Amino acid sequence: MTTTLLAGLLAGYAIAIPVGAIGAYLVGLTARTNLRIGMSAALGVATVDGAYALVAVLGGAALAPVVVRYDGPLRAVSVGVLVVLAAAVLLRSLREFRLPGASRGPGGRVTSPPRAYWTLVGLTSVNPTTVVYFAALVVGHGGAVTATPLRAAVFVGAAFAASASWQCLLAGGGALLGSVLSGPRGRLVTSLVSSGLIAAFAAHLALGG
Repeated sequence: MTTTLLAGLLAGYAIAIPVGAIGAYLVGLTARTNLRIGMSAALGVATVDGAYALVAVLGGAALAPVVVRYDGPLRAVSVGVLVVLAAAVLLRSLREFRLPGASRGPGGRVTSPPRAYWTLVGLTSVNPTTVVYFAALVVGHGGAVTATPLRAAVFVGAAFAASASWQCLLAGGGALLGSVLSGPRGRLVTSLVSSGLIAAFAAHLALGG
């Protein structure tokens, strides 16, 4: 169970840590408004991450017999998907570092916690990379994450908690933390950390973990 908990936490942090357009918008929103609105927006992002983790787990549970039967090929596909995602995060971060104006946060005016929450739910949910990422992890673990309902719940809960804690850290930091993490160098560092975590997952699966 501890392994499932750690897997969920690491998975959540790996997908949440890169400070892209959503993260920069979240920091700027808190700085422009107040902490309540920023925290509500942060939970909106984490809700989508948790929902996508749940979708991946439910799909993995439904496909468990196939996953067990074709463990080798599916593990190889999962490793390939994670490697591609790690490379994509790395390349995007390098491009944005060289062209700081290439990525901008979404516009729109947010004036209340509920509106902040639903705005970020909508903005985050249009990113299909998240569900692909979680699906690759679930399938790559050969059904271990979905072996029991409790394991599945622990994985999803841990992924949500990791995402929520990071997004709330960004919101709580506001302009002070945001000036560091949402700038070109900050985005590069956080993207490198995320890319490294995803690549580590790929290596772990490739070695039979």
